Amino acid sequence: MQIQVGFPFQIDDRGRVADPAYEEHVRQLIEQLLFTSRGERVNRPDLGAGLLELLFAAASSELVAVAEHQVAASLARWLGELILVEVVRVEAVQSSLKVTVQYVLRRNQQREVAVFEHEGEGPA
Repeated sequence: MQIQVGFPFQIDDRGRVADPAYEEHVRQLIEQLLFTSRGERVNRPDLGAGLLELLFAAASSELVAVAEHQVAASLARWLGELILVEVVRVEAVQSSLKVTVQYVLRRNQQREVAVFEHEGEGPA
């Protein structure tokens, strides 16, 4: 049995490391991958979906298509053993991103839809 650590890291009511249900754990892994910038992880410099680099770029249909392709490719590469990605939708509005991922959990063939939103902070 593999230990699943919650994201963000938390201590539960028992004073132990929080361990979410499998479905929630996978959703948290997807969120981490989406909003990790390439080069951010020291031992895995190519981990990430590249979304945050696109956050302040001018929104266009081409940019959305590139973002959707990047997300789908990153999910397949890094989480392909856990999920089968069916649909990725990226919506960029001003300085915010909304990403919808429809996927199937390989463990039990359960279909899931997860929505992630990130709002940029803008230049300082």
